[in-house]
Amino acid sequence: MSMLKTIFSPIRIGKMQLDNRIVMSPMEVNQVAPDGSVSDAMIAYYEARARGGVGLIIVEQSAVDPRGKAALPAQTAVWDDAYIPGLTKLVRAVHAHAVKIALQLGHSGRQTSPVFIGGQPPVAPSPVPCPVFKAMPHELTGAEIEDIIEKFGQAARRAEEAGFDAVEIHGSHGYLVAQFMSAYSNKRTDEYGGSIEGRLKFPLEVIKRIKEKAGRKYPLMMRLAGYEPVPGGRTIDETKCIVPILVEAGLDALDVTLGTYANIELLVPSSQVPIAFNVSSAEAVKKVSRVPVAAVGRINDTLVAEAIIAQGRADLVALGRALLADPDLPRKAKAGALQDIRRCIGCNSGCLPVSPPPPDLMWRVSCMVNPFAGREMERVVVPASKPKKVLVAGGGPGGMEAALIAAQRGHQVTLWEKSDRLGGQLNVAAIPPYKQEFAEAVRWFSTQVRKSGIKVELNREVTASAVAEMKPEVVIVAIGAVPLIPNIPGIDNPKVVTALDVLAGKVMVGDKVVILGGGRIGPETADFLGHQGKQITIIEMRPEIGLDLAMGVTPFLMARLIKYGVRQVTSARVVEITDDGVTYVTGEGRRETLSGMDSIILALGAKSMNELGKQLTDRVAELYVIGDAKEPRLAFHAVAEGAEVALKI
Repeated sequence: MSMLKTIFSPIRIGKMQLDNRIVMSPMEVNQVAPDGSVSDAMIAYYEARARGGVGLIIVEQSAVDPRGKAALPAQTAVWDDAYIPGLTKLVRAVHAHAVKIALQLGHSGRQTSPVFIGGQPPVAPSPVPCPVFKAMPHELTGAEIEDIIEKFGQAARRAEEAGFDAVEIHGSHGYLVAQFMSAYSNKRTDEYGGSIEGRLKFPLEVIKRIKEKAGRKYPLMMRLAGYEPVPGGRTIDETKCIVPILVEAGLDALDVTLGTYANIELLVPSSQVPIAFNVSSAEAVKKVSRVPVAAVGRINDTLVAEAIIAQGRADLVALGRALLADPDLPRKAKAGALQDIRRCIGCNSGCLPVSPPPPDLMWRVSCMVNPFAGREMERVVVPASKPKKVLVAGGGPGGMEAALIAAQRGHQVTLWEKSDRLGGQLNVAAIPPYKQEFAEAVRWFSTQVRKSGIKVELNREVTASAVAEMKPEVVIVAIGAVPLIPNIPGIDNPKVVTALDVLAGKVMVGDKVVILGGGRIGPETADFLGHQGKQITIIEMRPEIGLDLAMGVTPFLMARLIKYGVRQVTSARVVEITDDGVTYVTGEGRRETLSGMDSIILALGAKSMNELGKQLTDRVAELYVIGDAKEPRLAFHAVAEGAEVALKI
């Protein structure tokens, strides 16, 4: 029996009745067709979340104007009647599961790139560039403002015709509506700028036009930043002033977020940000709102979600990446199966483009702990035509995912793990500060493996002779990688240790340490040791450290390294390890020595462990090498490859 009661109670938003208070937060996931129309993949993605039992799905920001597209290769379009049939098909798929669906209407304003809007400059209230995209925007004229207002109204009319139960105005994240409301981006001196009254004129006219085109009783919500932590940005007190005015104009609910693109680390918060960090903003807005208020912002724990509603801090909880990680979260929570929920761990792998904007044109949403997210049509678990005897070598995340899917398909699966625990390097990844939630992924994977009937043997190393004795039909090699040990003079000095051994507690280091390598694990190890009061120097060959950190992590981690006084030596190559330090060559060719070091920590990457794969070539009917054993990368890649292999054997 579930201990969750309040989040599963009904609630009304205008005339729309929701069965529960869990809202799927709108997220741009790049699933639409290239022309912005609804694709079958997009329908499958949303239908999976509807099947999971949410109360309301809010479809990602849909552009009301081609010039208002976000910086994505493709964004849901609603600027023409030609898009209505596809939107209707999406609505019907969601309604088939008795779930309500809303369409978020938006215009990116200055927060886009000419690359994505036909080479034109973006538009904005004022000619002030976005600090991320840096393109000088065209200042909207009065006639152009009226045209965009009409486009919002027509977009709402199309949503209503397509059968959406409601629409939501995107008035947050620094997009056009938010740009007009904020002195940070609105420097106008006409009727659309200046005072609060002037800056509210645009959103108030948008609300009015939507009501005219879609009907006074058509449910209308707004996503609104509680505050904007930028110079001149809107404060929570100013937001509390404008909320009653917006509600009086016709809003039926508010979805309270924060920030702009200048605070991207807060818009898509990683594990560096506390769980439910933005609830206080929703709570403040709720005190001045007579319509329901949704809280959003790293709410990934159903017990926390329940407490938010039960304590009266908000009326609904909007979950985004939590439903990427597990689309069945509501159903499992209602049944009391909390241990079976795959929790988002804030790793920011898969749910965000890997590269900085403009993003990788091939990117579309996925998830480290759920490789089926965004691949609902491609990765489908079906019974195997012929059950096989499968041996999985390695109990890291990739090996466990492969074992789980293979077992679900009816194969006879055995998993051998060399160490005394499952989890692989995720066990170590959970140790640096603010990464403790990675342990939750280990817990979930290992719990599901044990519940699945898979035969697990710990402290069991896979060898070619053991495989020959077992005679499996399929072997999946997922034995990971080992730290890369460079061939430089002095590498065998007893002061030299690996970052993995430091984090795992296998070795103690002295007070003065130098970390060789400024990739992801180097700064994380410095963060771990800096908190312990160590004096730290990082030496990195590239011009900067932390270039491969997940988006949203860097600002927080670097701020702590500065606080700890961590010295950074970049564009430098270590050429020798001495008895008490290291010698390196700078980018200018100078040879320098860092002395007085108690410990030298290697954080130079990893080397694949694929000897087993080579030994088994031509010795088993089917052989697959995945994850770091194939090539050192992220856990995200290992899990995805584990799923793909298990689906085809």
